[in-house]
Amino acid sequence: MEEEDPIVEEIPIYLSKSLAENLYVFQFSTKDANFKIDCNDVVNSCAKPHNQQVKVDFGLETKSRNYDEFRGTQLAVEADGKNPSKGERPSYPSGTMDKMSFVSSKAVQNSGNFVIGVMQDREVHTTPLKGILQMRPSFSYFDKKDARRKAEQKNDTDMDVDEEIKQVTVTFARGDTEKVRKAREKTFDFMAAREAEESWCETFWHPAGSTAVELERTRLFCTKTSPTGHALTSTTPEYVRALIPRVGHDRSIETIVPNGVVGLHQLKDLGLQEQLKNILIDVKMVSLTHLLAILNDRNITEEKVVRVLPLIGLLIRGNWVIQSEVLYPEESFSSTNGIPSEIMCRSRDYVLYQLVRRNFVDRKKIGAVIQLPPEEVKEILLSVAQVSTRGWELPVLPDVRFESKYPELVQRQEMFWRSKEDLFSEMESEKVPKRVRKRSIREPSKVPADRVNGMNA
Repeated sequence: MEEEDPIVEEIPIYLSKSLAENLYVFQFSTKDANFKIDCNDVVNSCAKPHNQQVKVDFGLETKSRNYDEFRGTQLAVEADGKNPSKGERPSYPSGTMDKMSFVSSKAVQNSGNFVIGVMQDREVHTTPLKGILQMRPSFSYFDKKDARRKAEQKNDTDMDVDEEIKQVTVTFARGDTEKVRKAREKTFDFMAAREAEESWCETFWHPAGSTAVELERTRLFCTKTSPTGHALTSTTPEYVRALIPRVGHDRSIETIVPNGVVGLHQLKDLGLQEQLKNILIDVKMVSLTHLLAILNDRNITEEKVVRVLPLIGLLIRGNWVIQSEVLYPEESFSSTNGIPSEIMCRSRDYVLYQLVRRNFVDRKKIGAVIQLPPEEVKEILLSVAQVSTRGWELPVLPDVRFESKYPELVQRQEMFWRSKEDLFSEMESEKVPKRVRKRSIREPSKVPADRVNGMNA
């Protein structure tokens, strides 16, 4: 048996939050581990507080024999132009490339799990990081060169080509949904445009060893170093109860459940019809056996459920789905394009009718008949069917046992679909183009008068 590793020394660890909202770590990925910033070389620094971006300009030794003065002057002219405009700030005011810019990017999105530690007097003081930034060289002067060249080419083209009057078509974009807007905000173009909107704020770079730096460094140490006691102060029974709480009805869960969603524990407080309604909306299609298993109540018998189901559901090949009128109440509209409930109910009933008559349906054919936007067509299909290799089909296998046990319900449902056949036939006929016989536009042939007289004779 191996001996336990003995404790050599205990070192207290303290947490300081004085700089928790302003402490960043800069990583120069293009430099080696021995690289040290010479503050005398920093000629300028600026930041974008909202986007957490930093730019640091390091001066170049233009008098060095390794520096190409001709190339440095050429790069400055290409970036700023020979005659820079007064409103535009030049990248190189000296007329030569005498500095190198480093721009930051986030190394990690969530830096709350990282801290900076300082050890002094056998104590470790830690401070949470606000961000970790990677400093990379910026070659913005090449971008300015390309932009200036394109602008000059465009001006030359505009001078050569005469301006012509062209017809302009104005289109109005439809408002994006919340899901589309959030997806667009995660794209690179959107983030780049948002970063470009914020202007750079000039900052002051304090050299190492200065009074301001030493004053900020003292804030890395925790001022309250008194012991707070052991974290595990609970007794064994209390600790076990905290890990495994007693089974009970927790009302606090209702505060975190989204609107319109009813948990299983809340179903017990509702009536049978409301319970069945919420279950059918959530599961789309369910058999009677599975429905009884979800209810899991000895007081609710199969006879009670079968008696209530026709009030809110439709029987589709032995399984139950929610009625369209219950799913789309009167004077309501679809969530995407605001289609009235009457049209949504009629279209959904047509889809259910097709699924009763055949094993699968085609989305394009359904859309051609019900004439709804693609979003609503998909919404209706998702509420009653699932995608397969052949098309859209029922998500649950037919329950033959239920149909044989309750033939009167099957017959009643068949009568319901027969009453709808005329409406569905009218919907299909309206989408079939009728052949129109064209009238002849040819002029009638002129017959000589003598032939007409002869024929009359």
